[in-house]
Amino acid sequence: MTLPAGAANRIVSGDTTTTWQDLALVDLPGAAAVFVADDLDAARVVWTHATGSRETLVAAASRAEPGLVDSLLDAGLAVVHLAGDDIEVTASPTPRPPEADRVWLLTSGTTGRPKRVGHTLASLTTVGGQQPPRTWLCPYTPGAYAWWQVVTLSLNLPGQDIVFVSPQDFERWPELARRHGVTAASGTPTFWRQALLRSGETLREVGLQQVTLGGEPVDQGVLDLVHEAFPAARVSWIYASSEAGAAIAVHDGRAGFPAAWLDRDAPGRPRLRVDGDELLIASPHRGAGIDAELHTGDRVQIVDDRVLITGRLATDEINVGGSKVSAAQVREVLLSHPGVAWAAVKGRRAPLVGTVVAADVVLSDPSVTEAGLAQWCAARLAEYAVPRRFRMLDSVPISESLKSDV
Repeated sequence: MTLPAGAANRIVSGDTTTTWQDLALVDLPGAAAVFVADDLDAARVVWTHATGSRETLVAAASRAEPGLVDSLLDAGLAVVHLAGDDIEVTASPTPRPPEADRVWLLTSGTTGRPKRVGHTLASLTTVGGQQPPRTWLCPYTPGAYAWWQVVTLSLNLPGQDIVFVSPQDFERWPELARRHGVTAASGTPTFWRQALLRSGETLREVGLQQVTLGGEPVDQGVLDLVHEAFPAARVSWIYASSEAGAAIAVHDGRAGFPAAWLDRDAPGRPRLRVDGDELLIASPHRGAGIDAELHTGDRVQIVDDRVLITGRLATDEINVGGSKVSAAQVREVLLSHPGVAWAAVKGRRAPLVGTVVAADVVLSDPSVTEAGLAQWCAARLAEYAVPRRFRMLDSVPISESLKSDV
């Protein structure tokens, strides 16, 4: 058996430091959906998959909801709950031979029950060639597309170590990164805003050479914050999803991607197109069974020579008394205030007009008032777009997926 090229790379999870090749294999059915207690268990499942002919789905234990479990069993996958040496296997009522090298990912399920998207280790591996040695921080939940991006990088390229961050260690990850010599880290804009607000001084002592953002719209403000905190690092933002795969990578420090990339045919690269306000992607890295051209549901705006991804079509537009308001535009105005560290904007029901604009805000300057924020917005937005309700939060809210949970 030929081992993956990254077999000797270091893996750190909690108090354990090991390598891929030293992980204990898990006795799994050939086709299995495995719900794991932590990243080390998830890594063991990945190594078991990579060294055998298997069909595997790996996800955090928190995702094992009854409806999802039943659908996985009906699809011919055994369902496994794994926590260290404890393993519980529920056989499928319709067992079948495994589809060799199939890796299943679960979508977020924000618009309904999570769906399965098929990949392989090869389709999940989107970085190749010579790469400088790095130690990667991986804060993502096991089984997420971004988690797989870090994991496959480490599996396939020598010199790419991983430091996993468990939920119980999440608030102290900057100290862990400093202790274990992390030089590269990937996270959502919400993740980076929260980290820099809470642990900015500690993070500046971490010698990051690569900072990657993705999973949410990436605005110029958060890119500038990251550049300021890590002036020696290359800062990149990535557009990727389970369905489209890794589709866009930008390294020039600017929000959005060049408009010249639209309708461009380049071998091996996704074709990007805008239809109305929606981004469409034809990606060679897409999941199995995904349409050749994917309607992403993401709203875009072309400004000068850039295409900006501003939010979801389904949630960005707020109707205030018949006038359309872009939640992304209001959020951008709030984030441009020097005393605002984070903001989220939604519509709230109200008498007469039906809906008003409301904002949740985390301040970096506690002297800022609601009245001051309203005045700031009134000077930059139409009257109907000014938030009528503010909720001041003590900290940046963040979900298991590292995105805003409000």
